[in-house]
Amino acid sequence: MSDSTAPKATGLTPAKKLGIGTIAIMNIVAVVSLRGLPAEAEYGLSSIFYYLFAAVFFLIPVSLVAAELATGWSEKGGVFRWVGEAFGPRLAFLAMCMLWVEVTVWFPTALTFGAVSLAFIGPDQRWDEALSANKYFILLIVLGIYWLATFIAFRGVDTFAKVSKWGGIIGTIIPAIILIVLGFAYLFSGNTPQIKLEWSEVLPDFTNFNNVVLAASIFLFYAGMEMNAIHVQEVDNPKRNYPIAIMLSAIGTVLIFVLGTLAIAFVIPQADINLTQSLLVAYDDMFKWAGVQWLGPVVAVALAIGVLAGVVTWVAGPSSGLLVVAKAGYLPRWWQHTNAKGMATHILLVQAGLVTLLSVLFVVLPSVQSVYQILSQLTVILYLVMYLLMFAAAIYLRHSQPNRERPYRIPGGNLGMWIIGGAGFLGSLLAFFFSFIPPSQISVGSPSTYVGILVGLTVFFCILPFVIYMMRKPGWRDEKNDFAPFTWQAATTASTKPAPTAAAGAARKS
Repeated sequence: MSDSTAPKATGLTPAKKLGIGTIAIMNIVAVVSLRGLPAEAEYGLSSIFYYLFAAVFFLIPVSLVAAELATGWSEKGGVFRWVGEAFGPRLAFLAMCMLWVEVTVWFPTALTFGAVSLAFIGPDQRWDEALSANKYFILLIVLGIYWLATFIAFRGVDTFAKVSKWGGIIGTIIPAIILIVLGFAYLFSGNTPQIKLEWSEVLPDFTNFNNVVLAASIFLFYAGMEMNAIHVQEVDNPKRNYPIAIMLSAIGTVLIFVLGTLAIAFVIPQADINLTQSLLVAYDDMFKWAGVQWLGPVVAVALAIGVLAGVVTWVAGPSSGLLVVAKAGYLPRWWQHTNAKGMATHILLVQAGLVTLLSVLFVVLPSVQSVYQILSQLTVILYLVMYLLMFAAAIYLRHSQPNRERPYRIPGGNLGMWIIGGAGFLGSLLAFFFSFIPPSQISVGSPSTYVGILVGLTVFFCILPFVIYMMRKPGWRDEKNDFAPFTWQAATTASTKPAPTAAAGAARKS
């Protein structure tokens, strides 16, 4: 997250409260990304159903649940603290590792989109498409940009914040507006759309189970709304205004995704949709139709800037969170190393090594598209593990710590939490299982190999945190760490202290 979302960056004094519009815009910028639109364009009008389903069962629950957790347990630690308060440090460590690993796995897919965008800056679309499908070109760009982003992160918050400051606007908001305006202008000008415009097409074909697979990845489109939950304490009248802001940002996010997806579906035939190229091809086709072909390379560069700026920001974010957990005694001292700028250099290097290893898959599997799909689905699965723990923790804490002060509380009492948190948990669980099914729309080579790789990677990344936790030693804890004890730890410590004697009590009173 860039510093543009902080009160200081918005020009607000500490005493001034954030308004509904400010929170809504912050959430939209944090969540919206255009790179996944081609995946849902496969479904035409039925993508509307999937977007709305994911919003109801994921986007809104994530936002409201994270708001309650962030205000009720505002001490350092984030999701590690929330899950740890409910289920202890073992599962909390799993949740934190899932967040870090998920982001690590996400980098190759995000940078693939950036590499494809850079391939489309040439004057010849056929040559651009061929270059964007070249596995070695993709690998070179992904590794080059990621390692550059890592070294930028080494220079500290100020440096990478400056690099990423305008990425969201340049690389997301402006291209989204252009895509939607031109896509619907193409339709309203009398051109024949590439999809059927009939209401019967909105409901998906539930008889074809494979059609749900790509739609499961839509849950990750909405991931990240919890990032701004920490600002709930700065909202004026949060019990009333924060839910309104959430609804506005949810509507805005859904509209961008729905309209952007339909704009692609209007122009690109379903059989020609490619997960890594179709967004750029749609832009080129629209620009040719509008007579502004010169905008193609401009938008391609803008999209690449948006992706690369986002990666620079996220290279350091979860790693900093993992550093806090490491210093609390959950990772060896080697992982706690920081440079003069306070950046977790060893964690960043391990992350870069994992990104490099995963990126090499681009030259091993049959096609760039198949690797892209595997890594995208693995990202969804690992992130959903973290969300499942978060939703379960929120429900549990309503009963285990009912009197804990929560500046924002999901309305409706415990029933309201069960409805909202339960919807998020069930929606995440549904998407989790669907994510293991190989998509029928994409050539992934051998389906058994696809599923085997996905299951193997998931099991490995889920078991690894438990192994590390079992191996922890007292010497791992940094004596200077500022991680506050969990509530149950503090209560246990207090209960084991000997009762003061009457003489000691008299002395204190005097």
